[in-house]
Amino acid sequence: MRLTSYSNYTLRILMIAAVRSPDLTTVQDVADAFGISKAHLVKCVHRLGLWGYIETVRGNGGGFRLTRPSATISLGEVIRRTEDGFSLVECFDPASDACPLVRRCRLRPALLRSTEAFLDALDEMTLAEISDNGDELLDVLDLAAPDASACRAAAATA
Repeated sequence: MRLTSYSNYTLRILMIAAVRSPDLTTVQDVADAFGISKAHLVKCVHRLGLWGYIETVRGNGGGFRLTRPSATISLGEVIRRTEDGFSLVECFDPASDACPLVRRCRLRPALLRSTEAFLDALDEMTLAEISDNGDELLDVLDLAAPDASACRAAAATA
């Protein structure tokens, strides 16, 4: 099983948004930090905004930030949105299934169970858990930490 680059980039965007919260992050910041094309990331940020995970602020000084606490965002929830099905083998998709063994196959149920186990494990993990080492992540990526005064102000209003 392999996740698409789209899922990978989407999770990276969410991680950076989580560790930089409540500050705004730009797509260019993420592109530079990971060496990824800005064009690829724009699509991810757009979708994350439509799905309600981030808010985007346009214009000079704009960017994006989380709209929900990172502890309320499960990885399984995100992956289910970003992946277009989990057809590990052709028989998972009735539209493309041409396998003559499908009615007698014992492999298919095992692969279906393992796919569900994979997603169940991701359902149990949150964005907060994979970004709780934020200072280390920001250091490795050479990104600025969130403004401490803005963090205190955000915490005071929460």
